[in-house]
Amino acid sequence: MSIYVGNLSSEVTEEDLREAFKSFGEIKSVNIISDKFTKQPRGFGFVEMMTDDATKAAIAGMNGKDLKGKPLTVNEARPKSDSGKRSFGGGGGHFGGKRDFGGGGGGGNFSGRRSFGSGGSRSSGRSRTGGGGHRGG
Repeated sequence: MSIYVGNLSSEVTEEDLREAFKSFGEIKSVNIISDKFTKQPRGFGFVEMMTDDATKAAIAGMNGKDLKGKPLTVNEARPKSDSGKRSFGGGGGHFGGKRDFGGGGGGGNFSGRRSFGSGGSRSSGRSRTGGGGHRGG
């Protein structure tokens, strides 16, 4: 079980967190989150304890405790949500599975071929013959 540790001073290191939490049990991992561009700490991190009992004891014992001048916010980490993911529609590809090249109504198109002409728009992945055109024979 992972522990969220918030309100971290920018001076706190992963080793500082390890020292602060080790009295509650064996620590599996410690990770302070940094901005991916500036590499500066974002003010929170995660500590993972080896057992659930150690996790519960650490949360109870560390929440509100001062570490390098700031009171910590400590609670059970929640799973990462999907709300931050970008979506371009469902099924069949990045943009909803539709192939629309801005054409379809230009005329002179043969049935069964994709249109790249201008004029009109298409709403499905299937091609249609252009309006006003004819099939060569």
